[in-house]
Amino acid sequence: MTVESFAPVRFAEYGGHESDCPARLAVDIFGNSWLTVIVYTLREGPMRPVELRRAIGGISQKMLTQTLRRMQRMGLLERRRYAESPPRVEYSLTSAGIDLLNPIFALGEWTDRHGDAVRTALYGDPED
Repeated sequence: MTVESFAPVRFAEYGGHESDCPARLAVDIFGNSWLTVIVYTLREGPMRPVELRRAIGGISQKMLTQTLRRMQRMGLLERRRYAESPPRVEYSLTSAGIDLLNPIFALGEWTDRHGDAVRTALYGDPED
């Protein structure tokens, strides 16, 4: 397989500079490590923040709250508040969030195929 075997995605005209490319949004999304983890964690349906934090592991409450708010502003998830006592909140993926699972799964497949080689190149053979 060569680079030439891949057809590049053609975007509508976006300006005179490569830095204007709309694909930069994807880099921004995937540059936030918690965002993709949250999308993946919500893949099977709505969850409360405490459930999310427990399922994810290693994320502070502050970072979870900041990331959830950012994702809501981006239109990737919706927040539903229930009028109960005590109040209950759940987060679920929007259609844009669900569609984001496709590249996340693709990256997971790539990692499954090439992750060991990349780790070995970076850190050496663990058996050495």
